Amino acid sequence: MNRRAFLAGVVGATSVTLAGCSSVLNMGSESRSMGGDFDIGTSSMDFHPEKFTATVGDTVVWKNTGMRQHTVTAYENLIPDDTEYFASGGFDSEQAARDGWNNGKGGILQGRTYEHTFEVPGEYPYLCIPHESRGMVGTIVVKEK
Repeated sequence: MNRRAFLAGVVGATSVTLAGCSSVLNMGSESRSMGGDFDIGTSSMDFHPEKFTATVGDTVVWKNTGMRQHTVTAYENLIPDDTEYFASGGFDSEQAARDGWNNGKGGILQGRTYEHTFEVPGEYPYLCIPHESRGMVGTIVVKEK
């Protein structure tokens, strides 16, 4: 096979595949920074953006813009001490959220949202329980007004 023809075919197929992925991942949704209704979206294995900056008193909205079910679950031992724990499903601890996921609770379905208001400045690392092992983690950085 002609090497140039092969490479042209691979590049063309890759471009078409990636174009299709971006439209599936976006699903017509736009973040607030683009005039939409959420701050952080999801793909199959990522939060977008992975790091988000908010101000004390801001409500951050996550939206499942992917096709798989996801969770938003704070790493309990890594969030500021005097803050309220947060997890989709309303759980009051990381272990309760993990147990809840194992019992079919706490997931955010495609197109649905989860929101949390941050009242204490600091860094808030969080994860998606079913995709944590594949690196689906994020961080909210909350700054003073």
